[in-house]
Amino acid sequence: MITVMRMLNRGRSRAERARAWLVAAGAGLATFLVCTAVSLADLRDEGGSLTGLALALLALPVAGLAHQSNRLGSATRERRLAGLRLAGATPGDVRLLGALEGGVSALGGSLAGAAVYVLTHLSGPLIQVPVVMAVMALGGALSGARAGRHVVSSPLGLVRRSPLRGPRVVDLLLVVAGVGLFALGGVTKGGFPLAGKYGAAVAITAGVVLILFGVTLATTWVIRAYARRTGRRAGSPETLLAARLVEADPRAWARALSVVGLTVFFGAGAGAQQAGIGYSHAHALVDAALLVALVTSAAALVVHQAEELLDHRRSFAALAASGVPERALGGVLVRQAVIAALPICVVAAVAGTAVVIVPLAGIYQVGWLGWAVGRAVAMAGIGVLAAVLVALAARPLLRDTLRLERLRA
Repeated sequence: MITVMRMLNRGRSRAERARAWLVAAGAGLATFLVCTAVSLADLRDEGGSLTGLALALLALPVAGLAHQSNRLGSATRERRLAGLRLAGATPGDVRLLGALEGGVSALGGSLAGAAVYVLTHLSGPLIQVPVVMAVMALGGALSGARAGRHVVSSPLGLVRRSPLRGPRVVDLLLVVAGVGLFALGGVTKGGFPLAGKYGAAVAITAGVVLILFGVTLATTWVIRAYARRTGRRAGSPETLLAARLVEADPRAWARALSVVGLTVFFGAGAGAQQAGIGYSHAHALVDAALLVALVTSAAALVVHQAEELLDHRRSFAALAASGVPERALGGVLVRQAVIAALPICVVAAVAGTAVVIVPLAGIYQVGWLGWAVGRAVAMAGIGVLAAVLVALAARPLLRDTLRLERLRA
């Protein structure tokens, strides 16, 4: 299988090579950030802990960008691999090759990131390096395999199948479980049934993680409801088309905006905390990390926007051929971004602020609320603005999609 992969890699296009380099760069940067964050977590001072949190936060959008790049390249990659079906390869063999390509790219990038970390880190533990490298390689392989799930190759061609997924009840259950664990750990504290205050800390941490993932996925319900409401009250064809496109596949938008939502969540929570304990150099670093995370998240959104245009290229080309101007279709992209980003950013900002304020309700002063609320509103606005800027940046991709050649069968 490795020999086949090497043979096929010789015929890759420049775009496919760029995608592989992007995946490797993402894995390398994530490896460096996670290794550094783990080493800083050993420090007992507040500055070291917050610095580690900032670096770990940066790794999330980088990993998201690498996965979105894998998804974007899945159709092109499997079009190249479709010829193997004539030689008797099964769809599973083709997906295995995709997983190997993703794993090899991630492993190469993680090796480079680990080397940079070892060279620049003069003291402290190094035991986390092979663990992080293994996790990154496994993540790249899983990403490559999952990216090919929606692409079905056959000896006679290739079909891109993107199933439309709606909200799920299990997403709401994650939120409920997270809130329950968070409240249990915060109320009992030293009297926690298992391991006392340490068990309470574990429960609070697990609750926050469940809330993060639950809120990110549960926003599918909010996105669909908001898109449906916007479609009913649409005052222009562009808004109606954008609302219907988002309503048809809200989970894809929730997934694409998940890292933006996490950034807004952490930003709002950090603002609420800064109001209570004052600003410091560590908080400034966290804010800088949030800004870089938002920029990286925007890059991942660009990749998602390219994937959306790839899926709807014939529909958009048909609209352009029937006389719809390019500016109107560009407005559809912007309205899609606003409709999908507004609810997820608002929910993330409210949740991030509440996670900090609720446990400190007894000591949190009313005068601090102004800063916390203002910070939450600002983070939500920045998240929506990032999504809009991504939609505007996707205009060249839209222009390529509107070519009449896209109407060919």
